[in-house]
Amino acid sequence: MLSRISAEFESMDMAELVVGRVKQSVSGVLRTGIIHNREAERAEKLAHGESYTLLPTAVTTHNYITATLISETTDSILEEPQRSKNTKLYIICEKESLKDVSSILNAMGGLKIHSSET
Repeated sequence: MLSRISAEFESMDMAELVVGRVKQSVSGVLRTGIIHNREAERAEKLAHGESYTLLPTAVTTHNYITATLISETTDSILEEPQRSKNTKLYIICEKESLKDVSSILNAMGGLKIHSSET
């Protein structure tokens, strides 16, 4: 019978390291996958740019007169889920290998470890 186990890691590098360790150490691993937070990549590009704000300062009969505020963006303007670089890892293996895989995930810093039989 097959089982699926998933865990969350703080970075993509750590998840890749764990996949390598599991494939090297445990027999019966059929498939692995890594899902990373793509929002964090986009947010990182935004965090090192400039923010422009247009403010209407006076209203005339024909047009608005505006002022432009330019400020550098920092991580503080981004919400936490966008800054998080957590990476989810899943492994499909035989039921007999589930305990070994789970112990490796736990030993290497895996968070939110869940397993299910399929």
